[in-house]
Order: sequence, then structure tokens, then C-alpha cells
Amino acid sequence: MVEHRMVDVNGVRLHIAEQGDGPLVVLLHGFPESWHSWRHQFGPLADAGFRVVAPDQRGYGRSDHPEAVDAYTILHLVGDVVGLIQALGEEKAYVVGHDWGAPVAWHTALLRPDMVLGVAGLSVPPPFRGTRAPLAAMDKRFGGRFYWNYFNRPGVADAEFARDTRTALRKFLYSASGSAPHTGPRRQPLVEPGQGWLSTMPDPEVLPEWLTEDDLDALAESFAKGFTGALNWYRNLDRNWELTAPWHNATVTRPALYIYGDRDIVPAFPGTPELIENLPTLMPNLWRKPLKLTGCGHWTQQERPDEVNTALIEFLRHVGAA
Repeated sequence: MVEHRMVDVNGVRLHIAEQGDGPLVVLLHGFPESWHSWRHQFGPLADAGFRVVAPDQRGYGRSDHPEAVDAYTILHLVGDVVGLIQALGEEKAYVVGHDWGAPVAWHTALLRPDMVLGVAGLSVPPPFRGTRAPLAAMDKRFGGRFYWNYFNRPGVADAEFARDTRTALRKFLYSASGSAPHTGPRRQPLVEPGQGWLSTMPDPEVLPEWLTEDDLDALAESFAKGFTGALNWYRNLDRNWELTAPWHNATVTRPALYIYGDRDIVPAFPGTPELIENLPTLMPNLWRKPLKLTGCGHWTQQERPDEVNTALIEFLRHVGAA
């Protein structure tokens, strides 16, 4: 049974969900999600002999929402993971992340390899720091229309998403999933001038089978404090690039697993397909080749829980045996 409590780490209080006993597995959600996005992983991982903990990360759900934008840098987020592992009485853990949680997991392995037994990322591949700040690069490439740039306009996306939180989340989840109609090559997520991010997203009359009304209710409730904390993660993209300069050209050396869907827009971002193709060469401790799930969209562990659980358990057991 999943249990809930609050934990003080790194200057904030984090709400965590936990189940099971054994080696610690920390599950890190993405945007716009919560601990609930891992609901299908708790039972199988706990039954496989692991202690599973999923926090609402800072700025989300019942966890603290610091007001300062610069309280959401990658160093703060990694610090939360490090603090959580220690607060749970452990010295090491497996770290798994999806969407924004994946860069946090990858950077935890990069910055604190001594504390990471193995690392897995879903949707977002391992970080290889570019030569230009990401917001500036996307601004130039897409004329300010890329959604990262839209999210960086103070208060704009915050207000758009908060006007009807449940509808916004329903559109987010459906449009980026493998359940939405997909024809031709995946287009980049652009926001046209004078339009909102949600304006071109389809709103399904019936939810896809992997998402229930209760799931949507739980997610909407977790955004009762609004979206600003979550959006502040994006507002630190260039700051993160500056802060990670000491790790330029550094590689994640811990045993690693990468899983993504072939209908996910993130692996189609500029330069990302080439990165994924070269991952086995770039990362000597990558376990097998990247696992591509046919027909799967962005919400990897929710859309394909059985396949994700099987791969995670095999990976965790492989690393443990080694």
C-alpha cells in the first residue's frame, strides 16, 4: 500500500509517496505532473523487492513552492534528491526520472555518482551540454515561438493554464500522447504570436484508456497552487547552462537505461534524434540500446506501464547483481 508523508530536505518540505522495502528507488516526475504519474510502478517495483519513493518535486503538489525563480535551478533540484536519499536513511539509491524528472535524475548521477547505483531516464535522454544557452538557441532557431520561450514570459503561461486547470491538463496529456492522431513527421511544439499554448491542442471527448477521470482529478488537485512553481523550472534553463559549465563534456558513468516512445515529441527536438542514435557510443555504461516503445507518446510510464516496469525491474536487478 502506498503511504504518504512530508520530509524536510534542502531547505524545503517535500511530500513523498512510498511503498516497499529493499534498495531505494527514487521516482522523479515531470511537467505538468506529480508523484501520481508513477502510480503504476509502485506495486510492481515493491513486489520485486525495492523501496519505492516518489516525491512531488519542489513547485509541485503538496511540496513547498519557493517564490524566487532562481530557487529552481538544476543544482537545487539535484540537492533535493541528494537530501531526500539521506533523509530516508540511505547512502545510495537508484534514480529514475521522466520528462523534467529525467534531467534531474541524469544530473544527480553526473554530479553525485557516489550516491547513484543506477540511473534511468524516460523521454528525455542524458544531458550533453551544448555550446549555446538553450533558450537563446531556441529563440534564434524558431523566432521566439518555441514553447520554452513562451513559458519564460512572466505570468503568461501561468495565467493561461490556471484559467481552467482540468481542461489544460486534459489537453496536455492527450495531445502529447500516443493516443492523439499522428500523421506525418512530428512537428516542433511552437506557440504562434497572439495565441496560447493550449489553443491548437485537441480536447478529447473521451479520455484515452490509460487515463481515467479519477487520474485527471488527482492531477488537477495537485495544481491547486497554480503552475508558477512548475514553470519556474523552465525559467532556469539558461541559468542551468551557466551553472553546469564545470561539467561541460562530462558523461554519466553510472549504469544507465533510456526509454522513449516513437510518438513522443521530445526525442524529435532539434539534435535529439542524432544524440539518441549515438548514445551507445557516448555512454559506455548504457544498459543495452535505448528502448523505443512503438505507438507510445510522451507519458511513457503511464501509457506503457507493463513494458516500462519490466524494463526497469530487469535493469535494477542487473545493476544489483553486478
